[in-house]
Amino acid sequence: MPSPLLTLRGLGKSYGSVRANHAIDLEVAEGSIHAILGENGAGKSTLMKLIYGVETPDAGEILWRGAPLRVTSPAEARRAGIGMVFQHFSLFDTLTVVENISLVVPGTKADLGQRIRTLGQTFGLDVDPQAYVHALSVGERQRVEIIRCLMTDPRLLILDEPTSVLPPQSVERLFQTLQRLKEGGVSILFISHKLDEVRAICDRATILRAGTVVDNVDPRGHDAHALARMMIGHAMPEMAHARSLAPGEVLLQVDRLNHRPDDPFAMALADMSFEVRTGEVLGLAGVSGNGQAELTRLISGEWTLPRADAERVRMMGRPVGDRGAADRRELGFAFVPEERLGRGAVPDMSLADNSLLTAHRLGLVRNGLIDRTREAAFTRRCIEEFDVRAPGPEAEAGALSGGNLQKFIVGRELMLAPRLLFVAQPTWGVDIGAATAIRRRLVELRNQGCAIFVISEEIEELFEICDRVMVIREGRLSPSLRIAETDVQEVGRYMVGTREGTGGGDERAHS
Repeated sequence: MPSPLLTLRGLGKSYGSVRANHAIDLEVAEGSIHAILGENGAGKSTLMKLIYGVETPDAGEILWRGAPLRVTSPAEARRAGIGMVFQHFSLFDTLTVVENISLVVPGTKADLGQRIRTLGQTFGLDVDPQAYVHALSVGERQRVEIIRCLMTDPRLLILDEPTSVLPPQSVERLFQTLQRLKEGGVSILFISHKLDEVRAICDRATILRAGTVVDNVDPRGHDAHALARMMIGHAMPEMAHARSLAPGEVLLQVDRLNHRPDDPFAMALADMSFEVRTGEVLGLAGVSGNGQAELTRLISGEWTLPRADAERVRMMGRPVGDRGAADRRELGFAFVPEERLGRGAVPDMSLADNSLLTAHRLGLVRNGLIDRTREAAFTRRCIEEFDVRAPGPEAEAGALSGGNLQKFIVGRELMLAPRLLFVAQPTWGVDIGAATAIRRRLVELRNQGCAIFVISEEIEELFEICDRVMVIREGRLSPSLRIAETDVQEVGRYMVGTREGTGGGDERAHS
């Protein structure tokens, strides 16, 4: 057995009365891939922040190759040989990719740009060094974070949900990268809710529950359900997809939509047509960066079309292409963006005040004044119904783990009882139990007659909850495919371009 690179002894961290980590013992061997598993709020991210110097432990010690190590900042951690890719990205939107990387990695921009291209090609993390970060999709930003970390030549690489926004092809290439790093003596701490991936690539798995270690196992000797039981402490809830309903009223119609954004790095959309009806879930698959972000902004109302093109997007039978987000919500539209912080929630505001962002119409504001009692009651109900691990309505959104914040945002939108729901990456960073619960709630809402449009880069998720699925590639849509009549392989062929679509996504192409 290789000697430990990193050892934690009795490590603990509390925030007031909240005990995030308690008496954590952990050993990470040289040249190993070690998983950290647990529900949202189990203490995984806090533990990684302690190792990386973002937070300081209240108790215990950290040993690096057997010697005590005190890390008080990420810069010190990097100098020691520890690198980390966060689940919530730490990039400056107004800078280019190469400018962001130059803040951490020395070198001329020309040299760094070439290294970025080389690493991208080698590890399946392709990204344009000259692209501005604000123009990148979440998946592309993840690639930038991983490349930046690899360029610091770490001996311990911490990856927090690294595959959550990567398509299957890139996941496979990333795993090949991690195996090569492991063979080169690099140790990897791997946080993931995708248990099949953990079983495929990890040597050990430490399982946290409520901030403490409950088990340490070889994940290859346990199936995904057994690992899930260890994480949540009970059997996994079952996911049931009800029989498809008869197609109902068209609540979202996109008709021959063409759009060329002002941003030269954004993806142009070409001749898009599709419909979403009551009582169905339509899914959109695709490799990140193929136009999902641009389509999302046009449907959500963040971007609007000229008045002459208002008919290109219709909701509830009305043209809305030239109307903003608030007007669309007035019609019964609800939206969960893929970017939790900044677009789904304001990190410095309380959960209660974040409720106001979209739920103010439910009596939370009366005569221009906030009804704090109603606001708190709405938020408390969301916390309870969607199992959001938070002290209460006054907790800051930015203080929640990524998965718990996701549960809050999804819950807030579902509590609006929308007629039309648009969800981008519904279970990104959410543990397996919570992901099943969210998917079940979406199917229940569909069974109640809601029209639901879902963008997800997890093909299995789309097959689990959708009635139909389309693929977006280079700003164009494949024909609509009925889940009962297709398979993952066919969807994958559309994703990589080995099968070309003939329709614009209209469900009539495959009905």
